[in-house]
Amino acid sequence: MQCKEIIKIIEQAYPKEAALDFDNVGLQAGRSTKEVKRIYLALDAVGEVIQAARSYHADMLITHHPLIFSPLRSVTDENFVSRRILELIQDDISYYAMHTNYDVLGMAELAQKKLKLRDAQVLDVTAEFHGKEEGIGRIGSLEKSMTLKECCGYVRQCLALSSVKVFGNLEKEIQRLAVSPGSGKSAIAPAVAKGADVLVTGDIGHHDGLDAWEQGLAVIDAGHYGTEYIFVEDMKEYLQKHLEGVEVMAAPVVHPFCNM
Repeated sequence: MQCKEIIKIIEQAYPKEAALDFDNVGLQAGRSTKEVKRIYLALDAVGEVIQAARSYHADMLITHHPLIFSPLRSVTDENFVSRRILELIQDDISYYAMHTNYDVLGMAELAQKKLKLRDAQVLDVTAEFHGKEEGIGRIGSLEKSMTLKECCGYVRQCLALSSVKVFGNLEKEIQRLAVSPGSGKSAIAPAVAKGADVLVTGDIGHHDGLDAWEQGLAVIDAGHYGTEYIFVEDMKEYLQKHLEGVEVMAAPVVHPFCNM
């Protein structure tokens, strides 16, 4: 099966048009005509992932986060990003990234299901597809109310995490939860506007967390990786269901840092 045929199947469910304006999604390196028998899936195209794809004899690498996000002036082994592009091309591995198009049409609903939200709706509407509003994140009600402290344990359990960071009063009653996988600073305003008691997201800095709490919104920072690694298994299932004669290998879950 050629790379471009696989891309067509992916974009039937996750069209590039769903991506946000700032994003860079699609085929980023390699041949669209490459014959693909093995696909390697990961969240990021770091050196370790590229080595694993090489060892797996992958013909195609698919990641959530784009390796090429800002313009490159050259592709050499002297640049941290372009070195990986060079390695992929040398190994004849076609490289495809699906970022905010998946966030809008896949990740948001997947996170909602992981956290078992009831009566969920889109947190931040960015587009309309087939007459339905779509966008970043979800907001809904928990099956039962709980304290913020209990909610931290609930999030750890649902996302299989060892720890989270929290801003807010641990005794605060939580019923309405918003989730925005990835970097969620921009999700604070819509979460406040839609009456969320807590926002589950990643990459929340000191001042962002304090400002959110000042507005009555608790924040559980479960990490960028911790809220988005669910992409890998979900896409593995999708590809295995829709591709014939192509093997799909998912990168193992390896959190990029730990709290000691």
